[in-house]
Amino acid sequence: MSAPSSGTRTFHMIEAVAERLEGAPRQLRRRWSDEFKARAVAEALEPGASVSAIAHRLGIHPSQLFGWRRAVLDARKVSTEPARCEIAAASTGEAVIEVVIGDVIVRARADVSEEHLQRVIRAARSA
Repeated sequence: MSAPSSGTRTFHMIEAVAERLEGAPRQLRRRWSDEFKARAVAEALEPGASVSAIAHRLGIHPSQLFGWRRAVLDARKVSTEPARCEIAAASTGEAVIEVVIGDVIVRARADVSEEHLQRVIRAARSA
């Protein structure tokens, strides 16, 4: 237990004034060029790359690089519209399967294996 206080308490007002730290940028927010961002994101998208290590090396906060990377990945997302599939006759008389995925058209002979066609469609959707 603490000992009882012996009388009046005094308080002192302390005023703190923020100063600019040595080496800190003069403006509140740093502005990064689009070229710098593109190089950083390209490096961060490499297989096995450590975003935190790259950010540390570049002198930026990892959350900044994660945000830039997320923006690029979101922009790359494929359309959510379902694929359309049609079977048409080619000029040689063979049946041809035509699958439309957004702006991509995949054409294959009708005798193509289902497994191979599925791999091609997955690749087209992820591109």
